[in-house]
Amino acid sequence: MANRRLSMRKIKEVLRLHQEIGFSERQIAKSCDISRSTVKEYLHRVQRAGLSWPLPVDLDDAQLENLLSPSTEPIAPEKRGMPPMDYLYQELEKKGVTLQLLWCEYKQANPEGYQYSQFCKLYQNWGKIPGDVDEFYHFSFDSVRRKASGARGIFLA
Repeated sequence: MANRRLSMRKIKEVLRLHQEIGFSERQIAKSCDISRSTVKEYLHRVQRAGLSWPLPVDLDDAQLENLLSPSTEPIAPEKRGMPPMDYLYQELEKKGVTLQLLWCEYKQANPEGYQYSQFCKLYQNWGKIPGDVDEFYHFSFDSVRRKASGARGIFLA
């Protein structure tokens, strides 16, 4: 299962096998019944936290978890700095400008900003009216999509 945290016992076993016994990542993965990429990730976290085996006696499981998996609080939308949608619309009207190009510029200015898929979704939802329905017309060889609100059609091949 993706993104499920390992128990502290298993994390300690990974660390012990690596540093005390000298097992490779592959051997640890097989021994602990976890993926090699998970072993690599936890060993990287241990190194980043500056820990070694044996662990300090005064370090309990809660402290170890905080060192290896610092809590990540969601970033407030105000801090993501989404550019005004009118600006995006005007820029997209220009020749050669794509939403991906605008997202790249946005991401350079806001490294903790939205990823591309969410950026596109927010832009798509900006122009929609609640209850707005897409109409699809089918012709031979071509499909035409036109918003019921009267926006210009998008031709799909």
